[in-house]
Amino acid sequence: MGFVFFDTETTGLRHGFDQIVHFAAIRTDNDLNEVDRFEVRSRLLPHVVPHPSALLTNGLPIERLTDAGLPSHYQMVLLIRQKLLSWSPSIFVGYNSIRFDEEMLRHALFQTLHPAYLTTNHGNCRADVLGLVMAAAALSPASLSVPFGPEGRPTFRLEQLASANGVAHTHAHDAMADVIATLGLCRCVHERSSELWQRFVRFSKKATVGDFVDSEDGFFLTEFFGNEAYHTPVVCLGPDPDQPNGRFCLRLDASPEELTAMPDEALQSYLSAKPSPVRRLRINAAPTLTAFYDASEAMLNGADIDDLEGRARSIKENTALRYRIISSFVATRAPRSPSTHVEGRIYDGFPGPDDETRMANFHDVGWGDAAAIIREFDDERLRIFGRRLIYFGGRSALSDDLKLVVERDLTDRLMDVATGGFTLRHALQETELLLDDHVSDPDGILANYRSYLINRIERVTEFRAKNFAIEPG
Repeated sequence: MGFVFFDTETTGLRHGFDQIVHFAAIRTDNDLNEVDRFEVRSRLLPHVVPHPSALLTNGLPIERLTDAGLPSHYQMVLLIRQKLLSWSPSIFVGYNSIRFDEEMLRHALFQTLHPAYLTTNHGNCRADVLGLVMAAAALSPASLSVPFGPEGRPTFRLEQLASANGVAHTHAHDAMADVIATLGLCRCVHERSSELWQRFVRFSKKATVGDFVDSEDGFFLTEFFGNEAYHTPVVCLGPDPDQPNGRFCLRLDASPEELTAMPDEALQSYLSAKPSPVRRLRINAAPTLTAFYDASEAMLNGADIDDLEGRARSIKENTALRYRIISSFVATRAPRSPSTHVEGRIYDGFPGPDDETRMANFHDVGWGDAAAIIREFDDERLRIFGRRLIYFGGRSALSDDLKLVVERDLTDRLMDVATGGFTLRHALQETELLLDDHVSDPDGILANYRSYLINRIERVTEFRAKNFAIEPG
């Protein structure tokens, strides 16, 4: 099947609002031998405001991001999608990728009118090397050297892990350099602990994870908070009624007898504690799982494995108790409110089959015909994103009224905090704070970004005052 190791560099950390500006990937065979590689950059979208810290971290001057010689964001996504489809089916792997890079890629695909779930469709699977190195630290320390930070805690930062294991990482936060470092760490585990590597590959498959959590009496769930790994003994209670790929798991702190004896109010209070004893995992997100019989002494942390297995088995066999815990926990959850911003609505349902056909046709026609297609979309999200794409690529194909709609929408995102994004004025404030704090900036990235922001604020303010009768300021 092979692997695709990938990484993104972005304008910030906000899914849906920030954008990918650099994408890199390496395809390997099953033995991690490289067979192909791919890399592409894009210029900045007109309505996206980079965070100055992201520019510093990635070493990206604003002049590079606004270089007209770079592909547009839409062109970049077309190239990424074409390459990744040609490499499918594969196991897609990154470093902290499921929580970040995967999300950025999904939003990029969706906002350019493509199906968002490329890495979990087309026979593909996915896995996250952050989970692999956490498991290695606990289960197979000989397979990977994990460095310690100044506070004496293990650190799982990619650049520090690479250095500790003799893996080349010449330019941290460059997408291709991060891909090469991630692949190097995987080769270390692959060569030194075949059992750990096989488990990593095994749990990249949704069906395998589902079978494991549903059939095992109990297991360890490894989670990552505040740059630290936590290994928790849990038992799977059952599916999340609101999410087919979700599973509710219960920490094995309390005995089944204690849980059964709790009145409803006391049970709800117990379940709503922070951190909650109910842990939620997604079977399609390559969770880091360890069977009790594979757990190390560090994972057990003095717990008696027979006691853990006994508690887990008793809870597993008590269908009424599991149902009561799930019902009580769901009752304590605050209902999810739909986002008021289109960028935050990627998970508000799948496009219908007719809209999927229109999405595919959109990319095969000229801008004039594309403008006709977006009028037919049933899904409002697709109409908004489609209008933006046409405005950026073939503005004359839109009517004057629609041009004004798009221009108001995009300039609102640059100037109005209520639109949910990072505004030009926020960026200027953050940039000036960094400059006032004398943050190291030998290449003048911050100073040049400050000048760019001041100029952009002036131009956008003037444009809005002229076209929308908005008071300057």
